[in-house]
Amino acid sequence: MITFDVWEHELQGEGDLAFAFPLHDGLGTASTAAVLFELAPGGTLPIHTDSAEETLLVLRGEGEATIGDEKARVSSGHAALVPPSVPHGIRNTGDEPLRVLGFFAGPTVRSVFEEPPAPGAPTLFVNGEPVGALQPV
Repeated sequence: MITFDVWEHELQGEGDLAFAFPLHDGLGTASTAAVLFELAPGGTLPIHTDSAEETLLVLRGEGEATIGDEKARVSSGHAALVPPSVPHGIRNTGDEPLRVLGFFAGPTVRSVFEEPPAPGAPTLFVNGEPVGALQPV
């Protein structure tokens, strides 16, 4: 059994963005993966594409999600579907941290960012790979 606590799971990162990959094929999943992230007020998860469909569930806070050419306000309890390879991102528009859980329709997910999500961070992430193992692209 694989379990994790969306409120207590340790996140990595500096500045406006902290994240973790609590579910992925390296942990034994067969057909799903997940990302858990938090954005500080005013923080942004830059535009990027993912190799698998993703469902974003806002756990806390409020923001503006961009999916393709569309923008929508989202807040605690809202979910948004992101088709595979469609550019998307999210910005925290509230006064508290924005915490989001993303579920992927695949056990391994390749995410390519238009710009690094944090200073010195890579623009390529593979769900489940240690963040420090990836080099900037």
